[in-house]
Amino acid sequence: MAIRHHREGAPVPAHRGDRSRSHVRLRLLAAALAATTFTVVAQPAQATGTPPPPSDRGLQKRLNELVRTAGGPPGVIALMRQGDRTAVYRAGVADTETGRPPRTTDHMRIASVAKAFSGAVALRLVDRDKLDLDDTIGEVLPSLPAAWHQVTLRQLLSHTSGLPDFSTAPAFLEILQEDPRHHFDSRRLLDFVAGEDLLFPPGSRYAYSNSDNIAVALMAEAVTGQRYEKLLEQLVYRPLGLKRTSLPQGYRLPRPYLHGYDVTPPAPPEDISEVLSASGVWASGGIVSTPDDLNAFIRAWAGGPGFLSRETRNQQRTFIPGAASEPAGPGVNAGGLAIFRYKTRCGTVYGHTGNFPGYTQFAAGTADGRRSLTFSINTQTSKSLKPELLAKVRAVQEDFVCALLRR
Repeated sequence: MAIRHHREGAPVPAHRGDRSRSHVRLRLLAAALAATTFTVVAQPAQATGTPPPPSDRGLQKRLNELVRTAGGPPGVIALMRQGDRTAVYRAGVADTETGRPPRTTDHMRIASVAKAFSGAVALRLVDRDKLDLDDTIGEVLPSLPAAWHQVTLRQLLSHTSGLPDFSTAPAFLEILQEDPRHHFDSRRLLDFVAGEDLLFPPGSRYAYSNSDNIAVALMAEAVTGQRYEKLLEQLVYRPLGLKRTSLPQGYRLPRPYLHGYDVTPPAPPEDISEVLSASGVWASGGIVSTPDDLNAFIRAWAGGPGFLSRETRNQQRTFIPGAASEPAGPGVNAGGLAIFRYKTRCGTVYGHTGNFPGYTQFAAGTADGRRSLTFSINTQTSKSLKPELLAKVRAVQEDFVCALLRR
């Protein structure tokens, strides 16, 4: 039985709550621990006879196989735009109780793709001379620990800051274990690691950290005097026409939504869509969007004309070879400023991935912004959680990138 129709703040029924809390805690812990590791993702060199892009029928077959995989997602939806042409591929279900298929207007948790949104806010403020990539935490957020003061906005956006990850802090995880729906003060999430030094000298290495994008959002608020949620609306949602994208604080999802599941055979899929409060991830992973809206965003973020100045776009695309998103995207990954480069057998796209209990996301576009792809499954996977499933998902994602890039 799915967890739903409970008054916000009301306890989860005991017969489901204990199992849900245990599973969610373990998955969040696994994802958080994975995020602190320097990740180099390589792909074997392709033979000269590169396989051709799959046909439409071949793409559908790949999705059908994915939802039939043991421990795989109950549903998947991919939305591909090539110029003015839009194609939608789907398999399985958005809701195991009703059996309805995923839709492009279904709300869903976009997980760490939210980091691209905080990057978009920051870089658009750079273009407006409100922020500079070399601004430091000490200059903009002097109340944060002195040990962090030399970290720059550039280093936060490229995950080379050395900030300890709040989502791995024992006190943070203890609160989630006791109450997954706990309402955090999102602007105080860095308090969980405020007593810690940097993990390494700023700029000396890459380490994916959820703390980075919390600090980015706080810097944006500090220089504008406006709440991050308002900045998202002004600088991202409204210019791109994103009418179904939001950053909630509670655990509820807007209706209709793509249900997220814990899939642990032989048990049936467990609906965990509304088990966690978004307040505990905020600018690092709390945004809710739809395939339609997410596709429009990633098209602009990857290369859409007018969204960023040429100078800022060039800074965004200064990549660290081998620095992977979490989870890794298709092909060979490299990290830029809140964006990743994915070199596949068929060509290169730019975007972001994310995973959250119940969801795994991939969103990418071409450098000219004319082609874009979103690929969403309703279960979580990462390099430490179902790595075999992740390998299969990445392979299917690469097939879709090849189809996206074909003429």
